[in-house]
Amino acid sequence: MLIVNLNIRGMGGNTKTRYLSNIIRSEGADFVCIQETKSKVFSDAKCFSLWGDNNIGWLHYEGVTGSGGLLSLWHKEAFCYNSHLMGKGFIDVFGTYSEANVKCVIVNVYAACNLRDKKMLWEEMSNVKASSQDIVWCFCGDFNAIRSRNERKGRTNREDQSSEIVGFNRFIDSNLLFDLPIVGKKFTWFNSNGMTKSRLDRVLITEEWLDCWPMCMQYVQRREVSDHCAIVVKSLLKDWGPKPFRSINAWLSERGFCEMVKDKWCSYSVQGSDIHMFKEKLKRLKGDLKTWNRDLFGNIVSSKKKILQEIEEFDCQDCSGDITVTGRVRRCELVCSLREIDKKLDSLMCQKAKVNWLNNGDSCSKFYHSTLRWRRHRNEVKGVEVGGQWCEEPGTVRLEARKLFENRFKSTKDYGLKIGRKTVDLSLLQFADDTLFLCEDSYANVVTLKAILRGFELASGLKINFHKSKLAIINVI
Repeated sequence: MLIVNLNIRGMGGNTKTRYLSNIIRSEGADFVCIQETKSKVFSDAKCFSLWGDNNIGWLHYEGVTGSGGLLSLWHKEAFCYNSHLMGKGFIDVFGTYSEANVKCVIVNVYAACNLRDKKMLWEEMSNVKASSQDIVWCFCGDFNAIRSRNERKGRTNREDQSSEIVGFNRFIDSNLLFDLPIVGKKFTWFNSNGMTKSRLDRVLITEEWLDCWPMCMQYVQRREVSDHCAIVVKSLLKDWGPKPFRSINAWLSERGFCEMVKDKWCSYSVQGSDIHMFKEKLKRLKGDLKTWNRDLFGNIVSSKKKILQEIEEFDCQDCSGDITVTGRVRRCELVCSLREIDKKLDSLMCQKAKVNWLNNGDSCSKFYHSTLRWRRHRNEVKGVEVGGQWCEEPGTVRLEARKLFENRFKSTKDYGLKIGRKTVDLSLLQFADDTLFLCEDSYANVVTLKAILRGFELASGLKINFHKSKLAIINVI
């Protein structure tokens, strides 16, 4: 699904019409959301001319006193219209995306500037979403609101800014919406003098939308015909090669895991050099661990349900006085097994998310698990900017990453420490499972060390355990 969104600030004039038509055709849009049309009348001919095709569906809300007009357009081959809802500040279009046969709802939004009208709009859209059976939603448009103070620059703080931030975030969280990763400029609206800027335009989606289009992002375009930037929502699938293997800490607490790994490793028969045999054994062990995790460890949730059900049956027998001594012993064993499973689940959740949220939040909620997935999606390196142009080709991204680290670690002098009478430069010491970095006390070295650790995480898929890391000083009085 490819969506184009723009607050055009009036559809009059050939320049704006030509710009909108060019971006629709060049991007190959399936759906278009336009805000502030400032036009009371629209015709088939005008909408057809924008797309360069007559197989187009459209809906128009003229707004109040010429302000807040909305226009939603879609190509009938890509999006099959079912129904719609229209109100002050929004158009909900219910339909089916033909290529994937996915029922979805696309909401074209324009919020007024005053906080009272914004709150009314948020409440109305929340009620519409709650009363609908559809789960794949996309809200796009000019929300005229920010999520944090960093999204607005050059403007004095207003009294209602905190209320606006809290209310807007509450609307997003209560509807289980996520702000798509942004590519391009950080701000989407700029004042005419360039001194004031805000991120007012955005795209919010549900988790189910991400299931259908997992690589979906919002691309901020250049500002040409309006003080708002156009946003293009699209999902580009790239082949990044094999994914790094990630071990699970909870595996180590499973009985027989270490013995299973040793037996598998010794059973592999590989010929060749030592490094070749080591690589091939790791490759085979990876496949066996995946199978083991799916068949045994992967059933941990279903195992917990069975244990709870069996405990419930023994409790019912105990209440009626029919439980035997063997049953009591068996119930104690089940309770112990339940505690072990809970520890494994907590360990698994700790590794997938921040421990803070697990300790203070509700790990059983849908929002919690959605947050896990959204955090992984947000932290992915999806592309780089090369010569002012955004690039997502895997080969180019790898090359630019290599150049970045080469330049970062290139130095005309040694940053290690001078050791011994012969003043040997020493910057790194490695042990069985520990690494020591030695460097001078400078801010540049701190930045470089952080880049090294972050690069290791990206390359290996592993995480640095900062709870077991220490910073020490040498030869300082």
